Amino acid sequence: MVSERECIDLIAQLVKPLDNGYLIRGIGDDCAVLRKEGDNCLLLTADTLVEGVHFDLAYHSPYLLGRKSASVNMSDIAAMGGKPHACLLSIGFPGRVPPWLDDFMRGFIEVLQAHDTLLVGGDTVMSRNDTVLSVTLLGEADKDKVRYRSGAKPGDMIWVSGYLGNAAAGLELCRRGFLGGGEIPDKWQNLIRAHLDPEAQVQLGDILAASGNIHAMMDISDGLATDLAHICGESGVGAEIDHDRLPVDECLREAALALGMPAMDWVLRGGEDYHLLFTTEAKAEQQLLSLIAAKTGKKMFAVGRIVAEQGVYLLCGDERQEISFQGYEHFKG
Repeated sequence: MVSERECIDLIAQLVKPLDNGYLIRGIGDDCAVLRKEGDNCLLLTADTLVEGVHFDLAYHSPYLLGRKSASVNMSDIAAMGGKPHACLLSIGFPGRVPPWLDDFMRGFIEVLQAHDTLLVGGDTVMSRNDTVLSVTLLGEADKDKVRYRSGAKPGDMIWVSGYLGNAAAGLELCRRGFLGGGEIPDKWQNLIRAHLDPEAQVQLGDILAASGNIHAMMDISDGLATDLAHICGESGVGAEIDHDRLPVDECLREAALALGMPAMDWVLRGGEDYHLLFTTEAKAEQQLLSLIAAKTGKKMFAVGRIVAEQGVYLLCGDERQEISFQGYEHFKG
């Protein structure tokens, strides 16, 4: 069976001869980067959400689905250090236009407006069985400040911009619906929100890119184990993650215990957190922390380091376990 990565590699090999001079960076990063006159460049990205794969209308309200559909694309722009400007939305509905379209669009446009982005077109079609949502986003960035996956260097510190695994835990809570015969406790609602209503880190991505301290960056959509492996693959390096430094919400630990699930599976392999994953020189640590604290109040988490040996490894005590590409993959489930 062809894996998702093999599928993407095959497509990339086929399109390489078609470069027409406008392309700065193509397949392999969160966005394609296109030339533009002046100091800026264009960022182009697309995402597709499929009912039954990315969302379930039994628990994902149309309004929050609209917000999420926009936010996951905004996250790709954020990961390159850019700002979004214009959006295309294509929708496939099975049979007929549903009555919840108004609520969906309200959530979708709300996120666009929060980031000064316009919906400028798209397409509507009838699908066979499930709702399909496809979003294309156009952004812009200073061409000298765009951050790629390919800049990580041995000795770099590895950072994440938030707690890991919350969205995966929230998905499991949504799927189960009830816990021990009762409603999901209020203390776990932040896990639910992480799955249903993620927030793109556009401001943070812009600040990080402008700082000049970031060597490589992307967003966490398929889980730390997979997304860090993407950075390492593009950079020709490896990574060591310190188990004890991984940022884990105490609510996630409690939910994992109650549901009989291994918390570290969510933390390392769970997708859709949409935090930023990036690397810096070790000497930039204090400067970075002071800058982010002053401008956003957010806390960053150093979770490991880049090494020369390729592969992503988890260090836990005396054990060193390879975890490369153990996150979500569409053609494996």
